[in-house]
Amino acid sequence: MSDANAKWGDLLPRVISAIALLIVGVGAIWLGGFWMVALIAIASGLMVWELVRMLGGDDADKAIPLALISGGALCAASYSPYPTTLLPLLLAPSFVGYSFFKSENRPKAARRLFMIYTAAILLAGFSMIALRINFGFNWMAWVLLVVIVTDVAGYFAGRIIGGPKFWPRVSPKKTWSGTVAGWIGAALVGVAFMGTLGGGSMLVIVSVLAALASQLGDIAESAIKRHVGVKDSSNLIPGHGGLLDRFDGMLGAALLLSVVGLILPFPIIVFG
Repeated sequence: MSDANAKWGDLLPRVISAIALLIVGVGAIWLGGFWMVALIAIASGLMVWELVRMLGGDDADKAIPLALISGGALCAASYSPYPTTLLPLLLAPSFVGYSFFKSENRPKAARRLFMIYTAAILLAGFSMIALRINFGFNWMAWVLLVVIVTDVAGYFAGRIIGGPKFWPRVSPKKTWSGTVAGWIGAALVGVAFMGTLGGGSMLVIVSVLAALASQLGDIAESAIKRHVGVKDSSNLIPGHGGLLDRFDGMLGAALLLSVVGLILPFPIIVFG
């Protein structure tokens, strides 16, 4: 295989899969309501399924039940009229899974990874649902484009420019050129949405921070894969691996927005 084929051989299946995911995702988000909640709950459940299989091996017979529990908990939290129930519902699958791993005598590291990452998946999923319900389609479109452009800009810059690796021990393919290109791409998305969202220059800063959080989410998932010795979280998506491989960046960005929302009145902070 030539160097060019080795470098770009995965581009076509990645593009086709990305287009299909984008059509389904944007359609559900545009419709909102049940369709959006259902899609995010299914995706979150599948990511938990991938996580259990990575940490427990192919014989992890509790992967499907834990995925169903996780998706159900996210749905219940999304429709719960009682704010005090939200956090217990979103964290419940982590504790159920921890009990399973403990009963199976899984290593403590696997138990902790499951608890932390499952909680991150469900909190991020709920954050996206809340963003769409409370602030509308345009805000959801903004964060989606920030993550997508960050990934695409990093992919092409990393392969065309190359250069020093960002964190070779954890993610050997990530380069500083791709990382910086992702920040620049996210900033341009922020500029493009300043008129649509009525935001000021703060939107550009938040966009870059969301891009950084997206990249850290990617690195965190890469660290888990290296820890358990797998290349992809699954083979559900041609050219991308699994849902965790595809949406790890979205998890990071969504968690950042959740944290910002707890500290500051996001998205109000971007105005003015």
